[in-house]
Amino acid sequence: MTATPPRPRTRDRWTSSAVAAGTEAGDRAGTARSGGTLALALLPLHLFPLLTTVLPAAFTGGGTRRWFGGRGENVRAEAQAAKDAAAAAFYELDSAQRDLRISIETIAAVDSSPAARKAAGDFEAFGRRIDEVSHQYITAVDAHDLDRDDLEASAAARARTELTQAKDALGTTKRDLDRFTQDLAPLLDKAETQLARLAPAVERARQTLLAATTALDAVRTAGLKADDLAGRLAALAPELTKLNQGAGQHGVPDTLHRADRVVRDAEAVRAEAERLPERARDIDRRLVSLRTRAQALTTRSEQVQPILSELRRRFTAACWQDLQRVPEQAAQSVRQAETKLTEAQRARDDQRWPDATALLSTVRALLNSTDEAVSAAGDRLHRLNAVAKDPQAEIERTRFAVRDAQRLAMADRQKPDPRHARPLDDSVARLDRAVAALDGRHPDYWHFLTETEAVRTTVARVVAQIREERGQGA
Repeated sequence: MTATPPRPRTRDRWTSSAVAAGTEAGDRAGTARSGGTLALALLPLHLFPLLTTVLPAAFTGGGTRRWFGGRGENVRAEAQAAKDAAAAAFYELDSAQRDLRISIETIAAVDSSPAARKAAGDFEAFGRRIDEVSHQYITAVDAHDLDRDDLEASAAARARTELTQAKDALGTTKRDLDRFTQDLAPLLDKAETQLARLAPAVERARQTLLAATTALDAVRTAGLKADDLAGRLAALAPELTKLNQGAGQHGVPDTLHRADRVVRDAEAVRAEAERLPERARDIDRRLVSLRTRAQALTTRSEQVQPILSELRRRFTAACWQDLQRVPEQAAQSVRQAETKLTEAQRARDDQRWPDATALLSTVRALLNSTDEAVSAAGDRLHRLNAVAKDPQAEIERTRFAVRDAQRLAMADRQKPDPRHARPLDDSVARLDRAVAALDGRHPDYWHFLTETEAVRTTVARVVAQIREERGQGA
């Protein structure tokens, strides 16, 4: 509660007084009963008639407590019971408020959402209401001393009424507080979950940083510098300092995010450090392999010139003029690749691993393009030789593709779809023109090959379209 009144001390005084008073009254009654019995036993027989007038007055207490016994005693007992019930309700409400304050503080430490702020405001409102009903209870207790010997029955009845009202107000507030506590359960569960994650998350961040540091030390011992990894690891030092300062200074959500970020970044450093020796070995292997490949391409590019000479001698200019600059381009590409290889070797020696990797990728791209150009010259001569020897094989291959597409277009139909029939008809006409162009003294076989390949490409596109449309219709 916001202010704890001096009720425990007051209640203890009243309780002890009531116990003492009850004990004293019981002792007196017992003494009276035992003493009376003993006196009766010792009196002579001739005095018994006198006792019939004395004993009733003696057992009434001689008038010293006017309301002892009967209804008055019941009212006092009821008032005392009401007082005890009110005290129990007061302590139950006090305990519930204390427990709820811990829950509210837990939520506030983790959650800054509007719902969490509203919960804190509602709790403050409950605090004011609890202060009011607590004041009502304390006022009722202080107004009535139920241990007084001369307590009137009417005063005891008033005390019972006021204490009962105080108990009811305390109980109603307690029930409302319990409902409020139940409504807070989702917020509290979320906050407790985050708090439960806090210590393990911070410890995991520390351990991951330690593992990254250990891995970095190991590669340095092996003679690898790993300066970039060391820089990335050093950048995490301020984050570790904030983690060590704790959630009390930086908040639970920020601390959890910081711990996750440290784990992620430190784990990346550790993994790269552990892979670094293998990365160095892989770069060494790639340097050797690409250097060997560059030398082989130099030899192969020297064979392009004789291939071009044969193409010029046997076929028309259209069949080979696009290959004229292949030898020169191949030689230039190989020289560039060798220069990049030298730079990659220097980067590897300086342990600039990203630079070495990037340079090796450039070398691979240069050699791939050179390989394709050199291979194109030999492949051109091979295809031209084949079609010059037997053009009919290329013609039948293309006609078969067109007929197969036409059968598919007519399947389950009386008339083909114009979207399919038109490109197929155009393909037939294009193939016929390509075949007709072969007649003559110096046919352009390369034009023929490019035309038949274009026809097959168009036909394949129509087939794919038909199958897609029929698949959707199914």
